[in-house]
Amino acid sequence: QVRLIESGGGLVQAGRSLTLSCATSGRTASSYTMGWFRQGPGKEREFVAAISWAGRRTPYADSVKGRFTISRDNAKNTVYLQMNSLKPEDTGVYYCAATGTRAVVPTSAGEYDYWGQGTQVTVSS
Repeated sequence: QVRLIESGGGLVQAGRSLTLSCATSGRTASSYTMGWFRQGPGKEREFVAAISWAGRRTPYADSVKGRFTISRDNAKNTVYLQMNSLKPEDTGVYYCAATGTRAVVPTSAGEYDYWGQGTQVTVSS
């Protein structure tokens, strides 16, 4: 069992940056592949980025590629999402997720076993 706690959300202007953090408790973070998902107003939850347990594989959604960077510090049991050049369409609740699957890096929400409570990101134009 692992508990995920997101932080770092807020209100920012378009073009600015924001960094989200996801702290894990319970089993060590290195036991899990981690992902970030988001859900905008009136939209379904969508994949944003994910990172393998050792940090070597990092798939991204096309909509954030080149602007967002996912990273992890297993010693601190924390995963980060650096978001640059934010756009109004990036607005939503951002969720951290974990899966015990380590052979692949899933991009589907259904393949993740544990979820945080979410943190709101609002980008104003």
